[in-house]
Amino acid sequence: MITTAAVLQMPGLGVHVELRRTAADTDGEYIEFDVVGRARGFLAVEHVHLHQTEHYEVIEGVMRLRLDGQEHLLGPGDEMTTPPGAPHAQLAGGEGEGRVRVTLRPAGRTQEFLERLAAMKVNRFGWPGPVEAAGIFRDFESEGSATRPSVGVQRALSRVVLAVASSEYLFVDEWDVAAPRERVFDAISDARTYPEWWKPVYLDVDSDGEAEVGKVSRQHFKGRLPYHLHTTSTITRLDAPHIIEADVDGDLRGHGKWTLTENADGGTHVRFDWQVFADKPLLRVLTPILRPAFRWNHAWAIARARAGLEAFAR
Repeated sequence: MITTAAVLQMPGLGVHVELRRTAADTDGEYIEFDVVGRARGFLAVEHVHLHQTEHYEVIEGVMRLRLDGQEHLLGPGDEMTTPPGAPHAQLAGGEGEGRVRVTLRPAGRTQEFLERLAAMKVNRFGWPGPVEAAGIFRDFESEGSATRPSVGVQRALSRVVLAVASSEYLFVDEWDVAAPRERVFDAISDARTYPEWWKPVYLDVDSDGEAEVGKVSRQHFKGRLPYHLHTTSTITRLDAPHIIEADVDGDLRGHGKWTLTENADGGTHVRFDWQVFADKPLLRVLTPILRPAFRWNHAWAIARARAGLEAFAR
């Protein structure tokens, strides 16, 4: 008997899916589910499964199966199998809803894909937006994809769409500081000192106390662009005098890592790896347009750190 938890609702795609046997039930050998309704939009496009054999058994209604350019009409009791790599599309036939039992061998990530479809937002024609479609291609390309356009074109388009839409930034900055590594480590690890040397970027920092793993500090800072940011940082790694890592939440969300290496002359080589997501609503909206400006803003802020850290550490 199918339980409520085993039913994936996909009203925008015209169907719901009833899971009968999952990868967990079969040790990954296969997955079996019933597709009930009339598939449309994204669910009805021609596609291929790269490594799976797909078997259909029509329980109710009529299914039109397009396989390798030929159309087959399947009614109750009819069965058919699609081999790996064969272009195919499952379309509704006749009147009313149908029920088709589908078995894929091996199970692969089919359940994850079906759950993604159930969570996907689609328009009234059953099609997702470009960002969601690009994300699905990126995450499931190794399992299969639509047959048109070519996989190369789909890959290029998805990368462009996701890059434009993403609020993620990856920064790597390196420079040398003419000061002992221990003193540079002390300055960077204690965020309370930032307003003293990282001027005029950091306006205020409040901390739970001395730098320790798990300790939290709260920052108020700005760049050259006309906005202020508020973040909370939690130290996740403190390996004196070599590495400092912290998770950041608030208007910016991400992870920062400072790596300090002693130079032959007794100075310090500083490397700052900064992965950040712009979560402030205005920043998130403007990211696709102003990404170069945000990078310029970061470069300006790092220049202020370069200017102030050495004098403070010495």
